[in-house]
Amino acid sequence: MQRAFDPNATDSVRSRSELITFVIMAGALIIAPMFFYPVFLMKALCFALFACAFNLLIGYVGLLSFGHALFFGWASYVCAHAAKVWGFPPELAILSGAATGAVLGLIVGALAIRRQGIYFAMITLALAQMMFFFAVQAPFTHGEDGIQAVPRGRLFGLLNLGEQMVMYFTVLAIFLACFLLIYRIINSPFGEVLKAIRENEPRAISLGYKTERYKLVAFVLSATFAGVAGATKALVFQLASLTDVDWPMSGEVILMTLVGGLGTLFGPVVGAFFMVTMENYLTTIGQWVFVVQGAIFVVCVLLFRRGIIGELARQLRIKL
Repeated sequence: MQRAFDPNATDSVRSRSELITFVIMAGALIIAPMFFYPVFLMKALCFALFACAFNLLIGYVGLLSFGHALFFGWASYVCAHAAKVWGFPPELAILSGAATGAVLGLIVGALAIRRQGIYFAMITLALAQMMFFFAVQAPFTHGEDGIQAVPRGRLFGLLNLGEQMVMYFTVLAIFLACFLLIYRIINSPFGEVLKAIRENEPRAISLGYKTERYKLVAFVLSATFAGVAGATKALVFQLASLTDVDWPMSGEVILMTLVGGLGTLFGPVVGAFFMVTMENYLTTIGQWVFVVQGAIFVVCVLLFRRGIIGELARQLRIKL
C-alpha cells in the first residue's frame, strides 16, 4: 500500500537540514579567526550579507537589479560620514547606512517596478550610474580619495571596535542576525507570496494580491540589507570609496549569487566566500583576475546552473 504524502514531514526535514547547516556555518565562522586573517573574514562576511540581500530580490522575487551597488556604496558613504564628521557611535552610523539603503530602495523601487525584465534591470543600472557620477562630484565624498580614516569607535560605548577580534565578532553578529531575518522573511506568508509572484505573477494577481506592493517591499528590504552590508564594510576598512558604488560592484554581487546558487539560502554565502578568496589569492595577476571571474561565470552558466550549493543540495536531495 502506497504511503500518503505528508507535506508537514517534508517541511520538518527541510527545516532540520537548514538548522543543521546554519549551526555548522555559525560554528565554522566562530572558530575561523584561529586559522584565517580576521580582516579577510570580515570582508567576506560583508559581501556575503550583500549577496544574501541581492538573492532576496532575484532568487525569491525574480527581479534582476543591475544597480545594487547604489545601496551598498551610498550606505557606505553615509556611515563613514556620520562616524567621522557627525561623530555618530558605530551602531548609529550603521543604522544611518541602513536607512540610506531603505530610502534609496524606496525611490528606485517605486520607479523601477513599473517595468519588467530587461527594462527593470536597465532602469536600476541607469539610476545607479547617475548616483555614481553624483558621488564623483559631491564634496563630502572627497571624489576619488573617498572618506578615509573612518573611526570605528566603541559599540554601545563599551566595546572597542579598534580591536580586530572585537570588530570581527561584531561583524559576525550583524551577519548572523541579518541572515536569520532574511530566512524569516523568506519562510513567512509574505515570502510565500513573493515566490508565487516569481513563479506566475498573473496568477498571483488573479488571486487578489497587489503584486507591485509586494515587489516594492521586497526591493526596499533588499536595499536595506545591502545598506547594512555597505555600512559595516565602511567601518571594517575605515574607508568609503567610489569602488563601492561603481557598476562592477553590482556585477560582482550577481556573480557571487550565481556561483553560490541562485534562490538558495546558503548559496550567496558560499559564493561570496569563494569569490573573495579567489580575489585575495589572485591579486598577483592584476587585471587578469576579471578574466578568471568571467571564465568561472561561463562555466557556472553552462555546467553548474544551480551553483555550488544548488548542485550539492540536488545531490543530497535536501533543500539548502
